[in-house]
Amino acid sequence: MAKLEYYDVIFKPLMTEKSMSLLEEQVFCFYVHPEATKTQIKEAVERLFPNTTVQKVNTLITHPKKRQRRGFKPGETVKRKKAIVKLTPDSSPIEYFEGI
Repeated sequence: MAKLEYYDVIFKPLMTEKSMSLLEEQVFCFYVHPEATKTQIKEAVERLFPNTTVQKVNTLITHPKKRQRRGFKPGETVKRKKAIVKLTPDSSPIEYFEGI
């Protein structure tokens, strides 16, 4: 397990059509560090975004896919970890996603 600070855990928000439809239910999606645990993700969201309280964190890992590169060298896509964070109903929404 890596020694991660709270500002190293979250890479960027995940902006897809499905994740945008979940905003009404106080559910937000992020790309996170591959070695981050659920408790580290919860702490990072609560510290980076004020007045938020995390109710639940789900994570999933997208494994790399094989891709053919130029010539004979095969390659792979990037291995990523996604976090789906649900906030409590009395928590304020994350301001980054407002107005989208």
